[in-house]
Amino acid sequence: MEANAHTVLVQWEAFYVIVGSSAGALTGLMFVVITLVRETLMHRSLASINAFGTPNVIHFVAVLLIASILSAPWMRLKDPAHLIGLMAISGVIYVLIVWRRMRRQTDYKPVLEDWVWHLILPIIAYVALFVSAAGISHDQVWALFVAGGVSLLLVCIGIHNAWDTVTYVVMAGRDEARKGA
Repeated sequence: MEANAHTVLVQWEAFYVIVGSSAGALTGLMFVVITLVRETLMHRSLASINAFGTPNVIHFVAVLLIASILSAPWMRLKDPAHLIGLMAISGVIYVLIVWRRMRRQTDYKPVLEDWVWHLILPIIAYVALFVSAAGISHDQVWALFVAGGVSLLLVCIGIHNAWDTVTYVVMAGRDEARKGA
């Protein structure tokens, strides 16, 4: 398999063009979300943005990096596997930081859905990415499917969480406007 690494990765090119460019575009849209939050009269803090907004950008950037790494013309699968493994470990550490931030911020009391989408699913994704990296480093083609699935999961997590943020801001802003009227 090692001699055919480039041949195997080329088969994923269209997938990563779609997923990677989607992640890049969604990263840009997060700037719009933050601008919308800033324009509201709601109380917000850097702590709540770091707990609930920034992780979406990190997940989108992780997908963009996975797409970039797996789109490069590697000669051996071990080389991108090491980078993917490093990303996975970094992702797990970052999710633990998010967990601490979610507990410490005081603007919003997280509900079960928040814990699932901001902690449980991302930790599953990054652990699966590490498993994928281990498989890729041992020339296992199935591991590329895991990396692809993780990429889609991280994009879905980011979309869900960004949508959740926007709907919360809109509904809370509407409720505050009603109280003020």
